[in-house]
Amino acid sequence: MLVNIERYQSKEKQPTGLKIYDISNREKPKEIAFFQTNGGVHRFTFDGRYAYISAHLEGYIGRIVMILDLKNPARPEEVGRWWMPGQWTGGGETPTWEGSAHQCHHPIRRGDRLYVSYWHGGFVILDIADMSRPKFVSGFNWSPPYPSPIHTTLPIPWKLMNRDVMVVTDEEAGKRAPTPPAFMWMVDITDETRPVPIATYSPAAAAAIAPANQYGAHQPAEQVYDNKMFVTWFSGGLRVVDISNPYSLSEIGYYVPKPGRGQKTVKSNDIYRADNGLFYLIDRLDGLEILESEV
Repeated sequence: MLVNIERYQSKEKQPTGLKIYDISNREKPKEIAFFQTNGGVHRFTFDGRYAYISAHLEGYIGRIVMILDLKNPARPEEVGRWWMPGQWTGGGETPTWEGSAHQCHHPIRRGDRLYVSYWHGGFVILDIADMSRPKFVSGFNWSPPYPSPIHTTLPIPWKLMNRDVMVVTDEEAGKRAPTPPAFMWMVDITDETRPVPIATYSPAAAAAIAPANQYGAHQPAEQVYDNKMFVTWFSGGLRVVDISNPYSLSEIGYYVPKPGRGQKTVKSNDIYRADNGLFYLIDRLDGLEILESEV
């Protein structure tokens, strides 16, 4: 089991990075390794051997892409890294953006490609056939004019209407009025060197929700078994979107939990879709719910 540790506003200098636990005895998880970074790891994905992480590192502004080999989980080893030109300030680069606006959120692997959300830097597709030297294939950025940063880039494992497509969710990261709330997008990557946005989705109620309610997209279930996309929508709860026609998306179900303790609105944050039909829905501030789908 992998656990990420990131430093936010704390003034404490506690170690941050990625912890690896042996959970062969699930009642007594045992830490067996700690890969330390300067500022921590925000998110990661894992394919059974390699971990693809968004890491804060000394000499870089904002998080970058890092690949770790966990063949021996007790001794994780870096095998490759990639950053957007301008991030390596320790190497003399100068960013063309403000602060850490362009930084890795998290990478998702499919085959020899990494699909990487890069916050206000858009998204990038990387060739990792040689993991020691990830290569830029293409990228796309719609911020500006759209105000929300990109949270997730999720390639669909099969073709939709004979096209290769990717689900992309922005993150509703704050009050966005009068600009629109964060969307879910469909991006055509049939020609991966020229990604093309082809559709967006937002619940019909989005236009009538006050910005303070943080009603907008966040995280799709990254476990894809069919053409139903389960997406957390903060105060909009969990939305279920049919992506069979990638040019015309339709909502086919939703679930809005009750707010947790001390909350005025729910903050549905993450969703995990298990292969047994169960869903694990996490609230950003308080609560975990286990669901079954009726759609």
